[in-house]
Amino acid sequence: MNKTFNFFLVSDSTGETLDRIYLALKAQFPKNDYKIHHFAFMRTTTQTATLIEACKKAENPIILYTLVEKQTTNHIINECKTYNIPCFGLLDYLIPQFEKIFSQKATLKPSGQHQLNKEYYKKIEAMQFTLQHDDGQRLDTATNADIIILGVSRTSKTPTSIYLGERGYKVSNIPLVAHQTLPDDVFKSEAIKVGLVIDPNRLSDVRKARINILNDKQSSTYVNIDKIQTELDASKKIFNINKIPVIDVTRKSVEETAASIIKIVEIQKQKQDD
Repeated sequence: MNKTFNFFLVSDSTGETLDRIYLALKAQFPKNDYKIHHFAFMRTTTQTATLIEACKKAENPIILYTLVEKQTTNHIINECKTYNIPCFGLLDYLIPQFEKIFSQKATLKPSGQHQLNKEYYKKIEAMQFTLQHDDGQRLDTATNADIIILGVSRTSKTPTSIYLGERGYKVSNIPLVAHQTLPDDVFKSEAIKVGLVIDPNRLSDVRKARINILNDKQSSTYVNIDKIQTELDASKKIFNINKIPVIDVTRKSVEETAASIIKIVEIQKQKQDD
């Protein structure tokens, strides 16, 4: 029987950073079972008392925290020592080291990364643009994007676009459909174009799952492996003719696909700067 660990993710903000660290750690130790408990916006001793009580009742508790206020941090550390609870501060080492490098004191301001500044509003604008230009919508303004993602149906264009939108990129995603020609403006635009492809058998499985959810019994050509291969071959031809970099998403998560696209964007910008 696998051992169960209870992770308590404690943050004085939204806890997004901790979620990513937790998932990375969990992936490295897949033989265990895990339960996750979120304690966001941790600012008071009453909240820390609730946290410690929850840990005391849990099996194999572990605390991961991103806290910058010293009084709250010290209280949690002392309580963890008292009750022998493993406790790890993700910023405790980094902040003092960067104070030395930058020769200045950290602000120690909770939620400092969530200020309503220009960067924040740029991200909101990017998300709005991306949602408005999903699945081939608004082709007349699609070329105003930072990134244009192309691919046949069910190649993860939408979730990848949304992920990139959250990172501050304006994204248009455009499906490649048989017997439909895209405007030349799409290929001539200054936006970075990226093509997505996938193994035909995998795509067939994805599409079958989709039509089962929709209870659509009339879409046999949509999942036909020969038709799918023809679609993919046609898409690859378009990418080749227009010199569009291609990413195979068969074994990639949305995050990995997005990271590959960001790398392509960085390479293209570097070439332009040179």
